[in-house]
Amino acid sequence: MVSPRPIQVPMCNAGDMGPLWLRPLLETSFFVPCKIHGVSSKSECNMYCLDCMGGALCSYCLVHHRDHYIVQIRRSSYHNVVRVSEIQKVLDISGVQTYIINSARIVFLNERPQPRPGKGVTNTCEICNRSLLDTFRFCSLGCKEYTNRYL
Repeated sequence: MVSPRPIQVPMCNAGDMGPLWLRPLLETSFFVPCKIHGVSSKSECNMYCLDCMGGALCSYCLVHHRDHYIVQIRRSSYHNVVRVSEIQKVLDISGVQTYIINSARIVFLNERPQPRPGKGVTNTCEICNRSLLDTFRFCSLGCKEYTNRYL
């Protein structure tokens, strides 16, 4: 669910610490009942406002964020993901492995631990050592953000 307004959220440049909203997005708990609208149907929090950075939002909360840039968080294998089409407009995702889930290209928000690499794996995430395709450096936005922040 990409907001219709022109995008004013700054893109990251190589070597940047990332946008102010990235760390709060990665640390947010999604798919919990809304604290305000919890008794209503469709009150599961699966949206995030990049302008406000105030935590997860449900569909009823969006009325207060009409002119803001909202991304919808989805689930894949019990992990939070976001569509590439929504996030690449506001964040440099180069080097992060993408996946196709239900015909949509997505990226994982945070690392997904892997007990041990499979046989014949030649490329792994620089942070968590998850197996990757040869052209990628990171398994998630969180692993890339960690590199930009600490390395």
